[in-house]
Amino acid sequence: MTIALSNDWSIQLESEMSAPYMRELLSLLEHKYNTMNVYPSKGDILKALHYTSYEQTKVVILGQDPYHGPRQAQGLSFSVMPGEKVPPSLQNIYKELEADLGCPIPDHGSLEAWAKQGVLLLNTVLTVEEGNPNSHQGMGWERFTDSIIEALNKRERPIVFILWGKHAQKKAANIDGDKHHIIVSPHPSPFAARKGFFGSKPFSRANSFLESMGAAAIDWRIPLLSELNKI
Repeated sequence: MTIALSNDWSIQLESEMSAPYMRELLSLLEHKYNTMNVYPSKGDILKALHYTSYEQTKVVILGQDPYHGPRQAQGLSFSVMPGEKVPPSLQNIYKELEADLGCPIPDHGSLEAWAKQGVLLLNTVLTVEEGNPNSHQGMGWERFTDSIIEALNKRERPIVFILWGKHAQKKAANIDGDKHHIIVSPHPSPFAARKGFFGSKPFSRANSFLESMGAAAIDWRIPLLSELNKI
């Protein structure tokens, strides 16, 4: 099994893509994709990097691993395919978006509009087996996504890192908080959202930092399905 990058991430991650651990990981994934249901589809594993180049990245939203139900995962953290039911964590993200910036709650769960503006929707683990959350932890993805964070950390132009929940916050050890802007809060899941996620205003805070650096703000409004169909 092979996966490839066609934008500037291919330069940033060249050594990782050819490292022995990655060859072992891809060999194991080839077997798993051939013998069980694994998400997302092979072509979407690196979708976050394809949509949001290294130089384009303004904001990173870090998730844990892909959704493990059929037709859900699309290679972008917290995002699901248009037409699929919006998961509870994403419903809470939308509620906070509405409270923070007044954006209307979308009628679908695709966050591609964010990715295309420079929001890197990255999971710490990039694949999962159907019905078995966290099933691909410890296979090598964590090292690969650490290298992504480390590459971004070295960048001259500052980035906003939005870390929701303890799992994502572990990546803060790889981020220079004096150079970049780190926004930390509890996870948006129903179990934790009321413990500090609601009211944390991550979207307006991210835009305030970007504008203070002379960068364009993110348009966080998600187009409705009817608008997507016209594009």
